[in-house]
Amino acid sequence: MTSTITKAAVIGSGVMGAAIAAHLANAGIRCLLLDVVPSALTAEEEAAGLTLAAAAVRSRLARAAIARLSASNPALLYDDAFASRIEPGNIEDDLHRIKDVDWVVEAIVERLDVKRGLLERIERHWRPGVVVSSNTSGISIREMAAGRGEAFRRHFLGTHFFNPPRYMKLLELVPGPDTDPQVVRRMALFAERVLGKGVVVAKDTPNFIANRIGTYGLLVTLQEMEAGGFSVSEIDAVTGPAMGRPKSATLRTLDLVGIDTFLHVACNVRDKTDDPAEKAVFEPPRLLEELAARGWTGEKAGAGFYKKKKSAGGSEILSLDPAAMTYFAPSASPSGASLEAAKAAKGAKEKTKALLGGGDRYAALAWRILKQTLLYTADKAEEIADSIADIDKAMKWGFSWELGPFELWDAIGLVPSAARMEAEGATLPAWVKAWIAAGHTSFYRQEGGRAAYACRGEYRDAEQPPETISLRALKAQGKVVRGNAGASLIDIGDGVAALEFHSRSNAIGGDILTMIEQSVEEVRANYDALVIANEGRNFCVGANLLLLLMEAQDEGWDEIDGIIRLFQDTMTKLKRFEKPVVAAPHRMTLGGGVEACLPADEVVMFAETYFGLVETGVGLIPAGGGCKELTLRISQANPEPDIDLQPHINRLFLNIGTAKVSASAHDAKRLGFLRERDRVVLSQDRLVFEAKQSALRLASAGIEPPLPQRIRVVGRDGKAVLKLGALGMRQSGQISDHDLLIAGKLAHVLAGGDVPAGTWVTEQHMLDLEREAFLSLCGEPKTQRRMQHMLAVGKALRN
Repeated sequence: MTSTITKAAVIGSGVMGAAIAAHLANAGIRCLLLDVVPSALTAEEEAAGLTLAAAAVRSRLARAAIARLSASNPALLYDDAFASRIEPGNIEDDLHRIKDVDWVVEAIVERLDVKRGLLERIERHWRPGVVVSSNTSGISIREMAAGRGEAFRRHFLGTHFFNPPRYMKLLELVPGPDTDPQVVRRMALFAERVLGKGVVVAKDTPNFIANRIGTYGLLVTLQEMEAGGFSVSEIDAVTGPAMGRPKSATLRTLDLVGIDTFLHVACNVRDKTDDPAEKAVFEPPRLLEELAARGWTGEKAGAGFYKKKKSAGGSEILSLDPAAMTYFAPSASPSGASLEAAKAAKGAKEKTKALLGGGDRYAALAWRILKQTLLYTADKAEEIADSIADIDKAMKWGFSWELGPFELWDAIGLVPSAARMEAEGATLPAWVKAWIAAGHTSFYRQEGGRAAYACRGEYRDAEQPPETISLRALKAQGKVVRGNAGASLIDIGDGVAALEFHSRSNAIGGDILTMIEQSVEEVRANYDALVIANEGRNFCVGANLLLLLMEAQDEGWDEIDGIIRLFQDTMTKLKRFEKPVVAAPHRMTLGGGVEACLPADEVVMFAETYFGLVETGVGLIPAGGGCKELTLRISQANPEPDIDLQPHINRLFLNIGTAKVSASAHDAKRLGFLRERDRVVLSQDRLVFEAKQSALRLASAGIEPPLPQRIRVVGRDGKAVLKLGALGMRQSGQISDHDLLIAGKLAHVLAGGDVPAGTWVTEQHMLDLEREAFLSLCGEPKTQRRMQHMLAVGKALRN
């Protein structure tokens, strides 16, 4: 195997093939996308006078697949420009070109005979050392490789991407009996480091790990639905967030996956297993076969377990009545003691315990589903994976469960739940029974900040990859240097400290601002660099909106002025700090979260970061230095007096005024939030490590803290242009009167106030404009209603 992968070939340009090629392009890998040669011309090709011999026709399928990427929803590319990294071709004319790539991915139809035939053709052009893999969801790697040469088989394995590859973390690597272990290790490292994947090595068994367990759980749920007469909405209410599962729960997930696709996956186990009991479970339910026969295969067909009905008044989601095979609008969401208790509980562990302890029919349903799923997983654990930790990772990364099955078993109490199972007549797998008999009360344990899991009768330490840093583990090891309710400063080694936000939603309030100031002083005295990072669901959703609303309703204007001054002063201290500051945002990074990143010497951003100044959504403008910092960057990029700043300020005004949020880290760069020196990392697991490396590099090179700068502004003439644009949007009905008022305040700030165009103003002048506009908007009743609405329902109010 080559030491690095810089070019790949994907064969098959269908849904998965195109999506894999897109993600390779996201990672900077140039890719050849091949498909079969069409057997007939389209009407458009005939009209253009083309023939089947034309190159454009022969590679039409791959070309069309690449063209569709820019319209995909959700977007498969971080940036539409990355499509240029994918070259279309066809198998007949271009298969020989695979000799020039480092990795060949087969992603054609899930049929063993077809895959075998293609692999035979691939081997004819194969260059020794090139990795060849099949993106199969469950076909045997051993059977696919049968008949191929020994050298080829040593470089062949399964690479099961979950769809869509850009968003789904899991990649199952499935070695065959002859696959070189070194090839597996190198592919795992490449997938983790370059593609940002969570890699699990699965055994070559039907449906591998995640689909084997996930499909079983879905089928058991359908059986319980039929046996108990539960409705579609009841099933999804029980098996969604209340059980630590995604909002799509069970039946919505089936609609998203495609009921026809799911039937194929289920039948694969049914046809491969020799266990009559397992074969019976994987026998497709009559309901699914009926839905497939009617063409109601889920979202792609417009109907499945749910159906969206559009009307003049909008749209509504209808649910299937399985008995009548008709759709209806549920009168109300399912409700019961167990569901309400789960809703009120915090975290997957407490939610599941509350659900199971509710004492009603929903609690009983949840127990029956979980009991069967946990027992099946434990029974198949050794057959499908090398460890229970791998199974838990697979279910979390591939099915978006918050807890893997063994983590969940620990959460509800391994010993009491196992006793209940046995009391109800279930048989525990022998290894589980022996584990409990040995005095163990959980599958996992934590000691001294290190995790261990059950493995062959003893605890095995969980491996911590060297290029990952766990703030949670470091805190457990006593590495916290300073801390308060909102944030902690953690020693992450080698003279670098990390500032971690951990307030609710990581919202910035006085405690976090105080901790930032204390962290600057601590790092100044005892460290070489500071990293700002955390391991929350989102990096930071903005400032503490509740605090601001309470002060505004009490007319505490001096208090609000003090809060904003503290925010601005703290960000200025970060920017002027003589030691390196590296920010490492991930996922939702909004409002004040953006402003906490802008002063950093370098930003190392997770690829899936959604970054934006969204204050107008709550009736405000950015006032923590965001407007100032971005106008300063525009001024610095265009220093000559004869360069027109207006187009750049117009774009900034539109982005902030419409609360534009980036669709990825690369999109954040396009929107002007990132500089050339900032970096994008595809692996969230490596984010803190990568930020630390940047901090060490900057500390080694030495930095010059920026002195206060002057900013060239567009002034009152530029403000008039901005306000005119906003007025046009109001007249066309795109914005409301209150939006227009906010836009006027924002225009005043971004233009630098009522000064002549081309005036050079200080940074403090811009900060004062931000603060004045923010204070005045806090006093607006409509702004306060927007703030209330956001706090109540989590969505912006356009009043």
